[in-house]
Amino acid sequence: MYQLKRKQFVKTDLKTCWDFFSSPQNLKRITPPYMGFNIKFDLPEKMYEGLMIEYSVKPVLGIPMTWITEIKTVKDNLFFVDEQRKGPYKIWHHEHHFKEVEGGVEMTDIVSYELPLGILGEFAHALFVKKQLEGIFNFRIKMVDEIFA
Repeated sequence: MYQLKRKQFVKTDLKTCWDFFSSPQNLKRITPPYMGFNIKFDLPEKMYEGLMIEYSVKPVLGIPMTWITEIKTVKDNLFFVDEQRKGPYKIWHHEHHFKEVEGGVEMTDIVSYELPLGILGEFAHALFVKKQLEGIFNFRIKMVDEIFA
């Protein structure tokens, strides 16, 4: 299993930060355009435990793929967890943590994931998956900085 961990300082108050990230509609704004991210169904303004989100993405060679995630845990203004139910990973567990600090919010993402296909998955991780995930989160950091500038 692999893990990606990122911290970001967000120049806003905790309520504003939480309201932005707990709204599924904002996910597209912080996802790179090349991923072809599109939510397939109308979603509520705010997430809740048990919410299933179905979207299409193009993670490899522009080939569209359905990805379904479930919001597993929500603790308002503290953290939420989403897990893949269908998609490119064998396991995808994404924790989003929020902590009020002086001058803003410290946001921490922890993604624990495993690829399918055994040794082929390990090869794909070394070849491009790790770099692609890092690029997606680098884009997210840039966009969040712009949104909350």
